[in-house]
Amino acid sequence: MKLHELRPAEGSTKDRKRRGRGQASGQGKTGGRGHKGQGARAGGGVRPGFEGGQMPLYRRLPKRGFNNPFKKEWAIVNIDELNRFEDGMTITPELLLESGVIRKIVDGVKILGDGELQKKVTVQAHKFSQSAIEKIEAAGGKAEVI
Repeated sequence: MKLHELRPAEGSTKDRKRRGRGQASGQGKTGGRGHKGQGARAGGGVRPGFEGGQMPLYRRLPKRGFNNPFKKEWAIVNIDELNRFEDGMTITPELLLESGVIRKIVDGVKILGDGELQKKVTVQAHKFSQSAIEKIEAAGGKAEVI
């Protein structure tokens, strides 16, 4: 390989529009900005969402409800989904993520008591429902809050 043979990786570079390089370029003279006005000036232009003085869409739509910025979002796992693991295993949130039981851990994992547990397992999670704790212990396992 020689220096003049070097090329960037496929798809790593993008052809930009070459503005103001003559009429033949298709972007000459005004460079696609039109004639005069706010959009033609350097540093000019309108803010995102501005609709020329018309009431913008984000203000025309009604506001609904309340979004709590402190809300916790739990990755929920029902007890019957733990039957796929071996007897005597320690089930952690990372293991649930790897095995595809949950998509992401978010603020933590909560185990709910829907279904039946046939395996004796130790479950480590951030939260448990009361029925989940009872079912895990009835199967001979342990529920550990992390």
